[in-house]
Amino acid sequence: MAPYDRLADHVLAGTPAEPDEALGVLRSGDEDLLPVVSAAARLRRAHFGNSVKVNYLVNLKSGLCAEDCSYCSQRLGSTADILRYTWLKPDEVIGQATAGLRGGASRVCLVASGRGPTDRDVDRVAGMVGELKQQHPDVEVCACLGLLKEGQAERLREAGVDAYNHNLNTAESHHDTIVTTHGWGDRVETVEKVKSAGLSPCSGLIAGLGESDEQLVEAMFALRELDSDSIPINFLMPFDGTPLQGTWELTPSRCLRILAMARFVCPDKEIRIAAGRELHLRSLQGLALHVANSIFLGDYLTSEGQAAQADLELIRDNGFVVLGAQEVAPTSTGRTPQGGRSAESQGPAVRRRGAGTRVAPNA
Repeated sequence: MAPYDRLADHVLAGTPAEPDEALGVLRSGDEDLLPVVSAAARLRRAHFGNSVKVNYLVNLKSGLCAEDCSYCSQRLGSTADILRYTWLKPDEVIGQATAGLRGGASRVCLVASGRGPTDRDVDRVAGMVGELKQQHPDVEVCACLGLLKEGQAERLREAGVDAYNHNLNTAESHHDTIVTTHGWGDRVETVEKVKSAGLSPCSGLIAGLGESDEQLVEAMFALRELDSDSIPINFLMPFDGTPLQGTWELTPSRCLRILAMARFVCPDKEIRIAAGRELHLRSLQGLALHVANSIFLGDYLTSEGQAAQADLELIRDNGFVVLGAQEVAPTSTGRTPQGGRSAESQGPAVRRRGAGTRVAPNA
């Protein structure tokens, strides 16, 4: 039996993966990439079947942040060419969230830049959540507002917030090299406040920040220790105008191994492919769904994702279904439509460029 299948057997039997085993997954050779994915997929299927949870981000307030996180396009001193605006009006938030829900999302993530919310900010978000849940009673709401003060997590829970996101982002041993305006312990403390308030903790990491293999493993085991219910795995998007501009450490296979490592370490947790998946996973996005069980639909905080319809087709074409989606009868070709025009209805695209034309070839 292949070593990764043995590891999957042990994890399925209740024996947690050890750090050296997680390191082995990260350092596996190219010839072992498919065996690694296959073994991790057994854990994913055991806990989540063939469903994919679809999440939708609404950036309530963009840019204008006083923190110095070196990976962030919204940081203090960033000259990245991004949208910058203060708080959206409640009707704008509801409109954005509704679009995501109509696209297939079951969770809406309400995010605001900044170190942390004032009590007035928390009340503002609470009002948005109340209105959103009034219009969409079944929606799951995750808030992401930064470091929380005492009592703020409880106020959000009372307003109907279901989960709170605050990423550890990296290992404690690497944290101070990427941000100096707050400590790693501040992030852990906020996640603990979230748990104490009865909110579902959502906390993950960013890969590609110059961390070592050992530090990636350190970060994942810290997330396991925190008992994060949902673990977003972000891949650095090195915006021009930030300290990490021009940092390209990731390959598609590297990203796939990171996701697999996360699945082995936290087999029963929601592993979400987050920002940077289109940029870094590229043609391996579909294979990644056999390891992860959650994605964001459409765009991210300050960057565009691929078309939402392409996301839904990605899920369908790899044999998965959107979590909570209404069952739809298969088409005559055996494929299930999920909104928009199907490939069958579009038909082949007729070539209008290259040989025989004056238009440049597609090469």
